Amino acid sequence: MSKRDYYEVLGVGKGASKDEIKKAYRKLSKQYHPDINKEADAADKFKEIKEAYEVLSDDQKKAHYDQFGHTDPNSGGFGGGDFAGFGGFDDIFSTFFGGGGRRRDPNAPRQGSDLQYTMTLKFEEAVFGKETDIEIPRDEECETCFGTGAKPGTKPETCSHCQGSGQLNVEQNTPFGKIVNRRVCNHCHGTGKFIPHKCSTCGGTGTVTKRKKIHVNIPAGIDDGQQLRVSGQGEPGINGGPPGDLYIVFRVRSHEFFNRNGDDIQCEMPITVVQAALGDEILVPTIHGKVNLKIPAGTQNGKTFRLKGKGVPNVRGYGQGDQHITIRVVTPTKLTDKQKQLLREFAELSGQNSPDEQEESFFAKVKRAIKGD
Repeated sequence: MSKRDYYEVLGVGKGASKDEIKKAYRKLSKQYHPDINKEADAADKFKEIKEAYEVLSDDQKKAHYDQFGHTDPNSGGFGGGDFAGFGGFDDIFSTFFGGGGRRRDPNAPRQGSDLQYTMTLKFEEAVFGKETDIEIPRDEECETCFGTGAKPGTKPETCSHCQGSGQLNVEQNTPFGKIVNRRVCNHCHGTGKFIPHKCSTCGGTGTVTKRKKIHVNIPAGIDDGQQLRVSGQGEPGINGGPPGDLYIVFRVRSHEFFNRNGDDIQCEMPITVVQAALGDEILVPTIHGKVNLKIPAGTQNGKTFRLKGKGVPNVRGYGQGDQHITIRVVTPTKLTDKQKQLLREFAELSGQNSPDEQEESFFAKVKRAIKGD
């Protein structure tokens, strides 16, 4: 099955900048990460997204991909033609120009991989922030061999097959003569090193998996779906390179009374018909405590009041949201005969029509509107 175009996978154009490519990768990797997305094909999509990013974020790989697409330099083929035997751009330089393209040093320092952790917060914790400790499984440098992978008292040796380059040059006969096909050394797997006596603790990998406790300061105002970057708390670097980062993705539980809309909080408050008609002062809960709210006489159902500054602190420190309170006038469903009589008297004193009269008046207006009167 042919691979999809890497630009199509990330949803960016060929002229996309590094920042645009990185932004698209972070968004999609979060969306399809198997720890978050439980769809059956999420893992495959995540793998495809990661592969596309690894190529497009590397200038050399991107340049090769832009020119040759998905052609595998180790399996022959050049630009879709029949030049079988070429092992890639470096081989062409080596064969025809007597030089060599840039090689990736297998012993060069490389940054460790990033990690992702999902944290669930209560509604109030997201509003006010908190400090907490989390434990994550991650690879750390083996304390027995100090990351070398070799048994104490020994050390890795230079691979005798590739002389430490991590690559093998294989000559091939073609219609054009002998050419050199450069491939990853299958003896050291591209590391340029061979460990004759492996560390018994890590088995020669140089790392062991441990549960690492990390102190996290969650800022006030964090929202559902947002993430926090904890620098340097990812996987350890390779060959002395810097560690990766830890990304904490937040999931915020809903509240039984409050709803959040950005930095604002919304809620509904029930009042009686009498309170709506005569006005009143009611006690309203907010995330910051209870406050008194004055209800003017004649307040209608659906009327919204604003409590300034009673919302959520902006996560970037840009002020604070408000709380919006929508009034719901509760109509009584069970009335005594005395209460019904009083309401009828109220209707007569107010000059209000009976329901039947109101209904006739409504339909009369509709008929006039249709006739165009």
